[in-house]
Amino acid sequence: MDERTLIDKLRRIEALFAGAATEGERIAAAEARHRIQLRLHEVARTDPPVEYRFTLADTWSRRVFLALLRRYELAPYRYRGQRHTTVMAKVSKRFVQETLWPEFQQIDAALRRYLDEVTEHVVAEVLHQDTSEAAEVAEAKQLPEGSARTNDRASP
Repeated sequence: MDERTLIDKLRRIEALFAGAATEGERIAAAEARHRIQLRLHEVARTDPPVEYRFTLADTWSRRVFLALLRRYELAPYRYRGQRHTTVMAKVSKRFVQETLWPEFQQIDAALRRYLDEVTEHVVAEVLHQDTSEAAEVAEAKQLPEGSARTNDRASP
């Protein structure tokens, strides 16, 4: 997957969550964003925002999630002492369940696949063509008590 394909896929994901009905709407990312923002404001009237704590797996996921919150004009924050992978936001439960979290999961998965492909390609090109996982071997048997041992394991 190249960068342009990834961007198109992310726009289609956004259009899906905006409830786009026509191909023209699917292409118009700005319109999709506007529709989601309208939905957010409608939901907030019946389901007032509450404070959420989102714990994200890594820096990449956090960056995606922060951008998504800001795209919908939601202000992310964290309290002093919280981990950098923690993101706080005040948002309605319904919007989180129906739009924000499912959209984040799809975007995050698409970006991960892309990053995995790029990493695989670069590692194979620059370091070594074999990018397979390490072989799994049976656990080494324990030597009897009092036997001489050698340091057969490398330290990191």
